Amino acid sequence: MRTADAIRAGHDLKRGRRRRILAAMITLDRISVEFPGGLRAVDGVSLRLEPGSFTVLLGRSGSGKSTLLRCCNGLQAATAGTVAMDGLGVAADRAAWRALRRRTAMVFQSHQLLPRWSAFANALVGSLGRRPLLAALLLPVPRAEAEAALDALARVGLAERAQARVDRLSGGERQRVGIARALVQRPALVLADEPVASLDPATAIQVLDLLRTVCRQDRLTALVSLHQVELARRVADRVVALAHGRLVFDGPPSQLSDEVETGIYRATRPSPLPTPAGEPALIGA
Repeated sequence: MRTADAIRAGHDLKRGRRRRILAAMITLDRISVEFPGGLRAVDGVSLRLEPGSFTVLLGRSGSGKSTLLRCCNGLQAATAGTVAMDGLGVAADRAAWRALRRRTAMVFQSHQLLPRWSAFANALVGSLGRRPLLAALLLPVPRAEAEAALDALARVGLAERAQARVDRLSGGERQRVGIARALVQRPALVLADEPVASLDPATAIQVLDLLRTVCRQDRLTALVSLHQVELARRVADRVVALAHGRLVFDGPPSQLSDEVETGIYRATRPSPLPTPAGEPALIGA
């Protein structure tokens, strides 16, 4: 059995794929975030993401989407509640958060790339978490890591632009570099914070379709925040909606009727979601 596993692992490494060993499910339990002045950005949200699912976090600006997303990897500290990942347990200290972050990649709205570096060098940044800092700074890039970066760029359609400086790429191409960097990290969970907000409609569809495709190919769990209902209907397996920091809808995209959409975007006094996770629900419609 060990020999067979080793052969399969070696084959996956050549193709730049990550063979899943542990479930990628993440669980948020009663997460709340309160900022100075009493502003509660997230209010008692519980959420469980199944392995391999592609979930869209929907809501208007100021609904708490980005704050909740950043709670998933500790970029935003929660005032109350817990975050846990299968195989790691609850992230309760620095060591646990570091372990969780190693298995979590993030795609940012503003790309967060190094503009004077090439697409290849930016993609390679995703491998830094696997190497000691001094080794990463002083030693040549291992061949396997370089091949992984080139393979990731090829998967997002940028093989021929690998040596181009990022500041000379289009917005859509920059976001593809961000996705390639996430793939090089070999995550179990991908978080994407409004990844197409600055793109034109046609490019936004291309980038989201690409993100969904690579997540499905690698069986990655994804949580993607969006404010466009039509895009959520197109790419999501499941839609979770926030209003005023509270969960007000949880269900399949087929349940996103015009009435539901109106309830999400016009909700003024949302109540906590009373139904089991995964069962369609709308509060305040």
